[in-house]
Amino acid sequence: MYTILGAGLSGISSSFHLSHNNCKVFEKKNHLGGHIYTEIIDGFTWDEGPHVSFTKNEYVKQLFAENINQQYLEYPVITANYYKGNWIPHPAQSNMYAIPQPLRDSCLNDFIESRNKEYKNYKPDNYAEWLKAAFGQIFYQEFPRAYTQKYWTVEPEKLTTDWVGERVFFPNIDEVKAGYIKPLNKQTHYISKVRYPKNGGYFSFVDKIKDGINVEYEKELSFISFKEKSILFTDNSKVVFEKLVVTIPLQELISKSDAPENIKSAAKRLSCSSVLLVNITTDHPTLLDYNWMYVYDEDKFSTRINCTELLSPNNAPLGKSGIQVEVYFSKYKPIEETFQSIAEKVCLEMIELGLIKNETSITGYHTKWVEWANVIFDHERIQALDEILQFLSLFGLERNDQDLLPMTDWNNYNSTNKGTLFLAGRFAEWKYYWTDDCLLRGKMLRNM
Repeated sequence: MYTILGAGLSGISSSFHLSHNNCKVFEKKNHLGGHIYTEIIDGFTWDEGPHVSFTKNEYVKQLFAENINQQYLEYPVITANYYKGNWIPHPAQSNMYAIPQPLRDSCLNDFIESRNKEYKNYKPDNYAEWLKAAFGQIFYQEFPRAYTQKYWTVEPEKLTTDWVGERVFFPNIDEVKAGYIKPLNKQTHYISKVRYPKNGGYFSFVDKIKDGINVEYEKELSFISFKEKSILFTDNSKVVFEKLVVTIPLQELISKSDAPENIKSAAKRLSCSSVLLVNITTDHPTLLDYNWMYVYDEDKFSTRINCTELLSPNNAPLGKSGIQVEVYFSKYKPIEETFQSIAEKVCLEMIELGLIKNETSITGYHTKWVEWANVIFDHERIQALDEILQFLSLFGLERNDQDLLPMTDWNNYNSTNKGTLFLAGRFAEWKYYWTDDCLLRGKMLRNM
């Protein structure tokens, strides 16, 4: 019997692939889903952020499609950036034609000058250096530096570069020159086509694999003893485990355990952002056709925006719009205003950006605080994570050659699964996981 802590996607996938009959899942909330849970409020469908599936993995594609009886939408995405009153197609570095003058010329000239430097063997020490080498100082200052502070909540210097991969487009000189004149004839964003359920929101993608799951709700971890293999919950109930799959945040697991102080100190050095979702409803349909939008202006709370009915027309009542805005915080950028105050300012920002006609068009709004949003890949992560994983290896965790990497290469994933303690998911493994990664991590446990 496997004990699973957490019933988000990683917990659901782990239980499904190990067989629900062979697992007992404990979940802090009163529902399944974690970050892929969908709420339907007054006819509007709200996911936790703009969840879409863009996986290239055929197994994930097929499984998600089967869960909703092939009832999904598939379409190309159109994304944009807001910068001081201007809408610039995303990514901005390959769409400089939309940057206002004289900044556009300055960005191009500085980019060319930067690329004329010798970067053949250059290894940047941090994300800021990577960005400057990629785009030049001027573009860096106006665009990715500003957005990094808003989304990742830190200065780019505080981030490593191992997480970047294809997530930030690194254009060649010809692409930038062509994009300076007019739109390119190709998509340069790493997401070009997505799938989304026709009905029920993103959570519908697990409709079938969650059936039969053996779960107890409102079971919040109070204390775990790795030595005794026991778990105490806040309701004073206790379980003893043989094999344990952890999908809850690693920080939380260690802080509530019998780990020594040096390991608890390492857990505190791990950094993660939180997000305040501001969900706004209007009495008119979508005014802009962008699937999601990034806001570079540093004087605005709004960081990323999506309109729920552009994910699926069934996500909102006919003729109305549901606008979701993300605002990020962390220990580096603590929240200093009330949710209400931030939400009111975000509503005004949506009017300024042209997504809402006027204040009287707003029919309602509510906020949702998400404590665990994005792992922050700062310079302390690798050492702190290594210390924690090495400690856990004393209690049944099997290390692998990718466990310190931000992403996992599933095509080259090697694990014997001979341990008794397993980590699964973004926050348990402290990685840059998307939903396909969380599902595949559960699949990889199947050979245990």
